[in-house]
Amino acid sequence: MLKDSHGNAVSTVSPRALAATELALWRMMSFYGTPIDDLDAAIAADAHWMLPRLMKAGFLLSLTEPSLHDDARKLLGDAEPLLAIATRRELDHLSALQALAEGDWDMACTAWDRLLLAHPRDPLALQWAHLFDFYRGDSQALRQRGARTLPEWKAEDPLYPYVLGLYAFGLEETNFHVEAESAGRAALAGEARVPWAIHAVAHVMDMQGRHEEGAAWLAQWRPHWAEGNGFTCHLAWHEALFALEACDHAAALRVFDTYLHPKATEITLQRVDAASLLWRLDLQGADVGDRWRALVADWHLDFRHAGHSTFNDTHALLALLGLGDMPRAAAWLRTALARAADRGGPNAAVARDVGEPLMEGLLAFARGDHDVAVATLYPIRAQAQRFGGSHAQRDLIDQTLLAASARGREKNVGRALLNERKLAKRMTPLTEHWARALGLAAS
Repeated sequence: MLKDSHGNAVSTVSPRALAATELALWRMMSFYGTPIDDLDAAIAADAHWMLPRLMKAGFLLSLTEPSLHDDARKLLGDAEPLLAIATRRELDHLSALQALAEGDWDMACTAWDRLLLAHPRDPLALQWAHLFDFYRGDSQALRQRGARTLPEWKAEDPLYPYVLGLYAFGLEETNFHVEAESAGRAALAGEARVPWAIHAVAHVMDMQGRHEEGAAWLAQWRPHWAEGNGFTCHLAWHEALFALEACDHAAALRVFDTYLHPKATEITLQRVDAASLLWRLDLQGADVGDRWRALVADWHLDFRHAGHSTFNDTHALLALLGLGDMPRAAAWLRTALARAADRGGPNAAVARDVGEPLMEGLLAFARGDHDVAVATLYPIRAQAQRFGGSHAQRDLIDQTLLAASARGREKNVGRALLNERKLAKRMTPLTEHWARALGLAAS
C-alpha cells in the first residue's frame, strides 16, 4: 500500500493519482489556483480511489456556497460504492464530510479532531477543521488543534510552513500576539509562499493598532498574495482596514476598486469582505458612490440559499442596507431566520441567538433608530464569537455600535467601547475619530 508524503496510508496503487492529489492539497493550503483539475486527474488515474472525490467535495463545501452543495453531495454519493478498499482514515473523512454536507459544522470538526488523534500529520483534516473553526468562531480550537499536531510534523515537510501558518492564526485569535507573529514570520522564512501566515501577522498588527506597519507588511508580501491566489480579496480587505485605521478613505476605496469590485469577486466569501468594507466606510462618513449598487447587482442574492450561514446572511443584509433597499433587506432577514430554523443544526441556534438580534440591530441602524440599534446590538457582544469569523471581522459590530452611540443618545456605550479600544491597541486616527464623534477627549 502506498503512503502519501506525510506518512499516511492511502488506498490507491497509482503513483500518478497520488501525485495529483498532493498537488491538489498544496493548492488547497496555499490558495494558489483551485484543486479541481488536479483531483479530476487523480480520479481519471484511479477511478476506484475514494479520496480524490472526497477532496473535491470538501473543497466545494469549504466555500460555503449553498449552490455548490448538490455537486458536493453527488461526489459523496459517488464515493460510497468505493468503501470496501478505503482506509480507516479515508472512511473517517467521508463521515466528517457527510456531516458537513448536512450543515453540522460542529460534528464535522469533532470528527476531524478524532481523526487527527490517530493521524496528526493529516493535512486535509487540519485544513478543513481550521476553516470551519474559523467559520464557527471557535478560537480555542484554532489554537489547540495546532498545538496538538504541530510537534508531530517535521520541519522539512513541504507543508510544514502551511501548518505553522494555521497555528499562527490560532495563536492570534486567542490573543497570543507575540507568539503568533513569531510563528507567522517563521512560516515565511523559507521559500514557501504561505498567504495564511501573511494573514496571521496582519491580524496581529490590526489587533495592536500597528496600521502603518501593517500596510507596509502587506505591501512587502504583495507578490505572494495579490495575483493568482484565493486569498487576494481577503488580504486586500486587510489592507483596506489599515487604511481605515488611518481614516484614509481614498486609499481604502482604491483597494476596493482594485481587488474587491464586482468583477474581482466570484464567491460569497469574497463578497462579504466587499460588503464589510463598504459598511465601515459608510460608518466613517465616506462617500462610496455607486459601489453598493454594483455589489448587490453582481451578488444575485438568492433567497432560496439564505439560512445556511448566519455570517454570510448578515453580510448580504449589509449589502441590501447599504443600497438602501429596506423592504428587500427586511424580507432577507425574515427569510434567513426562517430557513435557518427549518434547516436545524448548529446554525439554527446561532441564527436565533446571535443572528436575529444582530440583523435587527443593523436594520434599526440603517433606519436611523440609533438608540434601538445600541440597545439591540450591545447585549450580543458577549456571544458574538458564535457568529463566526475573526476578531477583525466581528469588529464591525463594535464599529456600528460606536457610530450608533455617537449619533444617538446612548453615549455611555460608545465611551465604554472606546475605553476598551484604547487599552487594546495603540492610539490611531480611527480611535481619535470616534472620540471626537462622541464628544470625548482622544487621550
